[in-house]
Amino acid sequence: MRLILITLVTLIIATIVGLGATWMTATRGVNVGTITIGAWTARPKTGTSDIDPYSRASVARSGELPVGTGDGVMFTATKDDSGRLLNGQCDVVVKGVTPAARFWTMTIYDTKGQLVANSLQRYGFTSQEIVRGSDGSFELRVTARSRAGNWLPTGGIDRYMLALRLYDTPVGVGTRTQKDAPMPTITTVGCP
Repeated sequence: MRLILITLVTLIIATIVGLGATWMTATRGVNVGTITIGAWTARPKTGTSDIDPYSRASVARSGELPVGTGDGVMFTATKDDSGRLLNGQCDVVVKGVTPAARFWTMTIYDTKGQLVANSLQRYGFTSQEIVRGSDGSFELRVTARSRAGNWLPTGGIDRYMLALRLYDTPVGVGTRTQKDAPMPTITTVGCP
């Protein structure tokens, strides 16, 4: 009787740990095959047949359609360059240049992957519409209060994510450093 009870408790614990680990991996992902440059992270194999099982589970759970390797790559950021979580109440500046790409988009999402609701219905910028300096760099303000120039409204949400999609770009699995792919910096410049 004692052996049956110990076996039953062991199976219950193993089931809880296994399901918990699976849930955590599917919701938070793992760093298998990721590229991290500054605050930006990408998983270039997500849009290929070589996708790892953890990323496959995460994509299946979220329902997103990943960018295929032949099409480009998507970088995401949930923190600024100093490691501070992106907060919709704060003023955040995304500044610099992007890696070489025929076309790119930068979009703001909430933590559930939905577009951030705002009264202007402005959710992102493209490489064709963003205002640039004479050297090709740009400065984008991400804040709840309106700003002149390139501005993305946060709607005042607590946390958000920025997604930078590069289309028709040489950036991919072999990219490792800022020199290979010059990514824009993300800086929190003030909070109320």
